[in-house]
Amino acid sequence: MRYITYILLLIVIVIGITFTLLNSTSVTLNYYIGQRLMPLSLLLVSFFAAGCVIGMLVSLWMMMRIKIRNHQLQKQLKTAEKEIENLRAIPIRDKH
Repeated sequence: MRYITYILLLIVIVIGITFTLLNSTSVTLNYYIGQRLMPLSLLLVSFFAAGCVIGMLVSLWMMMRIKIRNHQLQKQLKTAEKEIENLRAIPIRDKH
């Protein structure tokens, strides 16, 4: 299994190097304050990384909402289980 991981890592590194070599052309990035000249490959990798980080932050926010909701439901379940247990413990009085 370790060899498969090393082979996959090597493949990713080779693909990254060839990607960099094929996209080594410099491009101008214009933004509101100014502009910057940078290699296309660095620009693409930077925006890909920024997208990954933003996606992880959004996922983290959604997971936290789900965990909070799960905690609330667990508390409601415990309360309902205690109520059921108390109702079962009450003796039944039959008035004839």
